[in-house]
Amino acid sequence: MTTYSHSIGGQTWRFDNLRELLAKASPLRSGDCLAGIAATSDAERAAAQMTLADVPLKQFLTEAVIPYESDEVTRLILDTHDATAFAPVSHLTVGGLRDWLLGDQADEASLRALAPGLTPEMAAAVSKIMRVQDLILVAQKIRVVTRFRNTMGLRGHMSTRLQPNHPTDDPAGIAASTLDGLLYGNGDAMIGINPATDSMGSICTLLDMIDAVIQRYDIPTQSCVLTHVTSSIAAIERGAPLDLVFQSIAGTEAANASFGISLKVLQEGYEAGLSLKRGTLGNNLMYFETGQGSALSANAHHDVDQQTCEARAYAVARHFNPFLVNTVVGFIGPEYLYNGKQIIRAGLEDHFCGKLLGVPMGCDICYTNHAEADQDDMDMLLTMLGAAGINFIMGIPGSDDVMLNYQTTSFHDALYARKVLGLRAAPEFEEWLARMGILHQQDGQLRMGNDLPPAFRQALAQLS
Repeated sequence: MTTYSHSIGGQTWRFDNLRELLAKASPLRSGDCLAGIAATSDAERAAAQMTLADVPLKQFLTEAVIPYESDEVTRLILDTHDATAFAPVSHLTVGGLRDWLLGDQADEASLRALAPGLTPEMAAAVSKIMRVQDLILVAQKIRVVTRFRNTMGLRGHMSTRLQPNHPTDDPAGIAASTLDGLLYGNGDAMIGINPATDSMGSICTLLDMIDAVIQRYDIPTQSCVLTHVTSSIAAIERGAPLDLVFQSIAGTEAANASFGISLKVLQEGYEAGLSLKRGTLGNNLMYFETGQGSALSANAHHDVDQQTCEARAYAVARHFNPFLVNTVVGFIGPEYLYNGKQIIRAGLEDHFCGKLLGVPMGCDICYTNHAEADQDDMDMLLTMLGAAGINFIMGIPGSDDVMLNYQTTSFHDALYARKVLGLRAAPEFEEWLARMGILHQQDGQLRMGNDLPPAFRQALAQLS
């Protein structure tokens, strides 16, 4: 087993293996402290980062942080590694990869070609030695484009998931929030509901309802009810109009088992979704959610730091050609990301690592009410992720999810980011907004107040 060391000012710091080195080099996280694997001081963290910078990238192909024999995610990572794609950077160290990524040679085409050649541990390692501006600069070079009924990930575009959750799954409440979001130009990534109950009857009712809205107004978007993948399979077997297949995933076999899934189960869900042939522009139909701390919360992290575990989840995601992946960055709570500073850093790391690995990344820019964070922190993360080229964010009435009880981004926040950063909705959705009269065709601005398209005035009157 390789050991690692670095001397600073007469003191030598030693790290027993790559797993420990990655954990000690990680920027401060409350979750890693909870797990007892974080650096014990800023000096040790700096020493670990300097040590990590000198590790050859090839080392990650010979030293697994979780044993190959006991973890199917490790096996997936190593068995699907593309040596040809890796070749242009195979001679580099982690620090050398950082320099290469920041250089002009790393452009959109070369980064797309490189993605299959990088392992999650390589991506996590280089992120740990990057500044915030580095994470933004590299991520904005990368575009991961996916298609179902519209196109996600194009340069100059930022989409939103319209999330009309309701504490009792009341159809009128969900419909009102949906129409409200559409009138603010939200919903091109999907109309996605977290159901209050996981009963099959309720799931099918919600799928029917969203599909009816999409069909009635001919909206170029897709629906998703965030239920377990096995429930989605059952809904498909019942003939429900299901577009995107959802599942929460993690970066270890044991953590995924705590969610009641395996790679085999995900494959079954993927194939069930493909069988419906509901995509009109493409077949990217999986929707995954992740979050730093999920493996630790299930005691399934194997002493791997939470950010590296998170990056490993993206290897699971990319295997199934997802439409979107969403890091729900501050949702698990302050036990894992204590404050706004940690949430901001984690969101930028997740976005960077996901896109570097070829995954279409979005972010639920959020926090729970007992975290040391507020909406100012979320505004900063939103602005930075918008500059970094994120595929999508969340759109929720008033930024307050009344069913899940957490704070995220509102319909208005998406308007702010698009206006300040010069971003637009998905092209097919933007055309629909203009056609429906939600956008003024003369200046592309949203209609507000009483100046609403007749179809929506009628719909809102029926709900009142």
